[in-house]
Amino acid sequence: MRLGLVTYNLAKDWDVPTIIRNCEQTGFEGVELRTTHAHGVEVTLTKAQRDEVRRRFQDSKVALMGLGSAFDYHTPDQAKLKKDIEATKEYIVLAHDVGASGVKVRPNALPREVPIEKTLEQIGRALRELGEFADGYGQQIRLEVHGSGTSLVPRIRTIIDVADHKNVGVCWNSNQTDLEGQGFDYNFDLVKHKIFEVHMRDLYLEEYPWRRLLTRLNETGYTGFCLAEIPESNDPIRVMRYYRALWLALQQPGGRAA
Repeated sequence: MRLGLVTYNLAKDWDVPTIIRNCEQTGFEGVELRTTHAHGVEVTLTKAQRDEVRRRFQDSKVALMGLGSAFDYHTPDQAKLKKDIEATKEYIVLAHDVGASGVKVRPNALPREVPIEKTLEQIGRALRELGEFADGYGQQIRLEVHGSGTSLVPRIRTIIDVADHKNVGVCWNSNQTDLEGQGFDYNFDLVKHKIFEVHMRDLYLEEYPWRRLLTRLNETGYTGFCLAEIPESNDPIRVMRYYRALWLALQQPGGRAA
């Protein structure tokens, strides 16, 4: 596995050179650039600007492993749904142009006026369309385990089954809802074959089974990125160094199991 960083929120005010410099300095091997942040990697970039972003990462030790969008597909408004799908396609093209390998999307809610299964099916169908489009650009669609009612892993599994596309997978988000229902291992097993990336909160949070998560990921042969999605700090380099040390320590046998 490889350790990386989500620019939300620690790096939200950093430009691309700062992101690369700080990641190289602390041993972080990759980054997911979240939309709306100071680095400005958005669909408004010109071809020359996109080429420059690609070049900067290619010339560094840091992989631009993905772009983090805020698109979701649960709306009952079909005109808005179509607009969001088309906007995501623009973002997929951007990801290709800047040298990323995928786009993070999310479910965000379950409209009260719509049956749950209907909403899950709608999200899945939207993801299938996006997966087919992304295939032409060599991109993955990474569905974040996110949102009120939609962060329950069995519902994510339903969405992924409806999408039924090799380019559509899961962004494991390390939520407390991962422990609900029949428990962590049951929920992990539902989607382990489809985990394309992992978001991780602060590793000192003892209510979450971090050691178990990393053990299970290693057992599946996961070789992707675990991305720190942590709050901003006045001393980010120190925080990142400690985070990497703890991430490595949690993968070692012995010690306190979580």
